[in-house]
Amino acid sequence: MSASPDYLDHLIDLLEPLGPVTIRRMFGGAGLYHDGLMFALVAEDRLYLKADDGNREAFEAEGLEPFTYESRGKRAVMSYYEPPADALEDGDILCQWARGAFEAALRTRAKTGRKRRVKG
Repeated sequence: MSASPDYLDHLIDLLEPLGPVTIRRMFGGAGLYHDGLMFALVAEDRLYLKADDGNREAFEAEGLEPFTYESRGKRAVMSYYEPPADALEDGDILCQWARGAFEAALRTRAKTGRKRRVKG
């Protein structure tokens, strides 16, 4: 799993209208955070947005696949989906999908009762 600096910079530029987005490197890839919540991940220079019961249908309606990886000889599926290809060229489209992903992260936090961590 990797994420090149150029690709991450491109995403940050496209996501600027969403508000402050930070990047945290993880396992060679990266997590994208807004307001302290991870709403996206980057692996192999591919963006995946958080999905749940509130927005998963939109990804599936576009024929988009979830992020998967191999773990201990088994295929693991995560609740992150690639956005449509045109979203990676149009910040307005990407921000619409990213807002849905952020809302999914908010719903997940509400379900688990976890509060965001405050550094400092």
